[in-house]
Amino acid sequence: MIEGPYFVLVVLGALWCGVAAGVFVAFSTLVMRGLGALPAARGIAAMNSINVAAMTPAFMVVFMGAALLCAVIAVVTFVLWPEPGTVELLVGCVLYLAGSFGVTVVANIPRNDALAKLAGDEDSERSAAYWRRYLSEWTLWNHVRGGAALAASAAFVLSLT
Repeated sequence: MIEGPYFVLVVLGALWCGVAAGVFVAFSTLVMRGLGALPAARGIAAMNSINVAAMTPAFMVVFMGAALLCAVIAVVTFVLWPEPGTVELLVGCVLYLAGSFGVTVVANIPRNDALAKLAGDEDSERSAAYWRRYLSEWTLWNHVRGGAALAASAAFVLSLT
């Protein structure tokens, strides 16, 4: 049974992953659509600016805080194995750590780095072509991050029932 400080960790994990999911979904459905409506040079410049601005403590607390909570929950869950709800907790931890954090590292950040290299050359046809590909690929992977974070949150909630 999940109780005491462990219960608080799980509730915080569910909430934190849910907030991260909301950020990812809002970004995919609002921000990326808005950027995609801009001319390529302006979209590239705006996204590069957003990527720099995202390195704030507030965003990092949401993104890295959820990953840290998931890591702590996973460790505690292994210690308490095979208590009821531990399978759901491990599934939730894997979903967030691999599906949100991992996807960020292997899919979104490399695309952001490549986009940053276009700074100063935003008006070229090469940059415009990359921007079109970036929009679809980055947004697809961002949907994956959002879905994984939402599924992790749901798994944490299920572990409590």
